[in-house]
Amino acid sequence: MSQTLEDMRDSAAFPFDNSYARLPQHFFARQTPSQAAEPWLIKLNEPLAEELGLDVALLRRDGAEIFSGNMLPDGADPLAMAYAGHQFGGFVPQLGDGRAILLGEVVDRNGQRRDIQLKGAGQTPFSRRGDGRAALGPVLREYIVSEAMYALGVPATRALAAVSTGQPVYRESILPGAVFTRVAASHVRVGTFQFFTARGDVDGVRALADYVIDRHYPELRDAGNPYVALFEAVCERQAALIAKWLHVGFIHGVMNTDNMTVSGETIDFGPCAFMDVYDPATVFSSIDQQGRYAYANQPGIGQWNLARLGETLLPLIDADTEKAVEAANVVIGNYGERFQTHWLGGMREKIGLASVEDGDLDLVQSFLALMQTQQADFTLAFRRLSHLAADDSAEPAFLASFRDPDAARAWLERWRQRLEREMEPAAQRSAAMLRVNPAFIPRNHRIEQAIAAAIEDADFSLFEALLTVLARPYEDQPAFAAYMEPPKPEERVVETFCGT
Repeated sequence: MSQTLEDMRDSAAFPFDNSYARLPQHFFARQTPSQAAEPWLIKLNEPLAEELGLDVALLRRDGAEIFSGNMLPDGADPLAMAYAGHQFGGFVPQLGDGRAILLGEVVDRNGQRRDIQLKGAGQTPFSRRGDGRAALGPVLREYIVSEAMYALGVPATRALAAVSTGQPVYRESILPGAVFTRVAASHVRVGTFQFFTARGDVDGVRALADYVIDRHYPELRDAGNPYVALFEAVCERQAALIAKWLHVGFIHGVMNTDNMTVSGETIDFGPCAFMDVYDPATVFSSIDQQGRYAYANQPGIGQWNLARLGETLLPLIDADTEKAVEAANVVIGNYGERFQTHWLGGMREKIGLASVEDGDLDLVQSFLALMQTQQADFTLAFRRLSHLAADDSAEPAFLASFRDPDAARAWLERWRQRLEREMEPAAQRSAAMLRVNPAFIPRNHRIEQAIAAAIEDADFSLFEALLTVLARPYEDQPAFAAYMEPPKPEERVVETFCGT
């Protein structure tokens, strides 16, 4: 006997507890997702669904309807969040979720509150002439990269599902439409705070700050000045996050303030990419014409964005503006040291140093300079160095990463002299390095191949293969050895595009 849509709706219970929807109405606009013509479930992240306490069997059956927006689960309170933002340095007082709809929140099996959001589910009051839809390519890209980031150990939003809508979207060409289901610790951004500040709504800023403290930083409730403590905590998480980006060669591409979460997760995988050949000036995004968000600029942009957050918190920090500015400046001034501590600590791990010496920074920077001048692949150079730490026979493979092996030998000599002052056994050191230097990253050309196969031939086998490989990035997987390799000259991706 076939189920009616109403029967299906009654059976689709999610354990929702929607705290953001209980905030004042001007924080969001309630919005029902648009209907999809012929939804088809491309991918369901079953382990994540189980972690969220969802009924996997139900999602296998009804996932296409639920994750396309055709069927609202019980307890859903769909809404589009309001926010503003600095985009490439220029302030836009109203942005908001133009093609994303928050279905609601669940408390997962670890006791963590998580948002479940549909991207590409139709127009909202914040769409600004957009259609609110998403094309298949950006949906697959975000699925691949967000799950790869998770496996790499980088805080990021997660992919719960991808659904084809059976409808075209119109961009420069006609493309198949899709909806992406994203899971996040929350979707509150620096730009969310800016939205209320731009309207002179100090009560709104205070309500939002109190909400963020309760949700993400409950230990700060009893701080002497909880708003200074909140600013410090967000700065700390962002410094740690951006350091991790640099450790794996990740370039976000669009570090606008509306793309920076206060929870410390990577969000909005639009024209993002991973470096192949190491070059700190690398830019992939087609819209970043001036290189504002280049690889090496990301730490500084992080500080700039956080300064904008600090501006919104000034009225909460102290009624005396001068004192508030002074307190906020102390916090933002400490960001550089916070970042450097995280970055250098991670780089020490990547080259096998467990102890700390004054010359370590120079040793790391010399290695990066060597990679840049010798056009070495960032990921492979570190991975091969990890093997070399325990096995001298791995030296030819390491040297092959560089155009001039003699230049690499000179650095190796310095590195080995430094390791002589380490107490850790070589095998243990190598194992530790292999745990932080991935064998596999989402190579840009592989992502593009997977997207092309899906769009042109409805072939998702490359997409599935990438997900399989990237789920275990720190393991040598001989069956997938080709996925370690950098692109051939004709395969290089030099430009990536925003999903809108």
